[in-house]
Amino acid sequence: MFFLCITLSCNAQPPSRVVTGAEQFLDLALKLKNKRVALVVNHTALLGKAHLADSLKSIGIPISIIFGPEHGFRGDAADGEHIKDSIDAKTGVLVASLYGKNRKPTANQLSNVDVVIFDIQDVGARFYTYISTLHYVMEACAENNKQLIILDRPNPNGGYVDGPILQPELKSFVGMHPIPIVHGLTVGELAQMINGEGWLEGGKKCNVEIIKIKNWKHSDDYSLPMRPSPNLPNDQSVRFYPSLCLFEGTVISVGRGTSMQFQVLGNPELKEMPFQFTPVSMKGISNTPPLQDKLCYGIDLRAAKVERKLDLSYLIKFYSAYPDKSKFFGGSFNRLAGTTVLKQQIIDGLTEDQIRASWEPGLSQYKETRKKYLLYP
Repeated sequence: MFFLCITLSCNAQPPSRVVTGAEQFLDLALKLKNKRVALVVNHTALLGKAHLADSLKSIGIPISIIFGPEHGFRGDAADGEHIKDSIDAKTGVLVASLYGKNRKPTANQLSNVDVVIFDIQDVGARFYTYISTLHYVMEACAENNKQLIILDRPNPNGGYVDGPILQPELKSFVGMHPIPIVHGLTVGELAQMINGEGWLEGGKKCNVEIIKIKNWKHSDDYSLPMRPSPNLPNDQSVRFYPSLCLFEGTVISVGRGTSMQFQVLGNPELKEMPFQFTPVSMKGISNTPPLQDKLCYGIDLRAAKVERKLDLSYLIKFYSAYPDKSKFFGGSFNRLAGTTVLKQQIIDGLTEDQIRASWEPGLSQYKETRKKYLLYP
């Protein structure tokens, strides 16, 4: 009876409603018949209000292991917090962390698995680590001859492509692929690009099947039904994230330690600015935020219009306003930007238009490559 109810609720949707890969539950359940399953999921793997793991377990699908990314399987770990393996209290299944001692599933962890399911909500920025986890999961599946099924979800920043292309020498867990900061792909489309461009170790190919989104296109505005991570609390923060995350490599707070993350900017030295906030420790969200317990002066962007572009105007404005410019940039800025050039351009006083022009021809070349892997108009 449970199986019948959940398939009716998840498969018989009105034609105009966006239907995620996970919500096509009947199709997924049929593919998993007599298969041993691994899940790569977090709190965003939802079918309505039910978690994918709980739903599969309830209809008797054997889950061998669950892999959790940054912020953990249930999404309750703070930014940057290393996570240990554990047993999930609700399902009784082993949860292996991919944000702890290893970031790639091991052969031993996959030994009792036939198929791996990936279902995590991305936000479309190169430095958002869920797509780095995707890369390593694809690599592990390719190396161990396991099928990967991706339950695709809309990209809330999927309507544009912008930013510098990653320089190879700056490859890291916050930038694994030669793509711009705003890549304009769903997780399924990016997986196709990773395979097609030979970006897995040794040029290996992963056996990927994608359960596509229904009734969605890249130009659509899409409101996420949940926080994709603890410090992206609403649509405004998600839309600002690609532009404001670069501030994480500077002395400017992006509001971690407040309820306005990625919607405010400030620093104690900017007393001439009108808005004030004080970051505090928020357990499970931001345990030790930058500028903790210090009164910051800056600006409030909660009602600001978010342009469909990588907006450098705030970065240029705050660099100009900060009194000791030699201390403005931190060591992680180039890694987040994916280039050594942007920092120097801002120091040299280039305009946003001049900086944007320097992203060519790489950005246009990427856009042409991207067309080969699009699953949605």
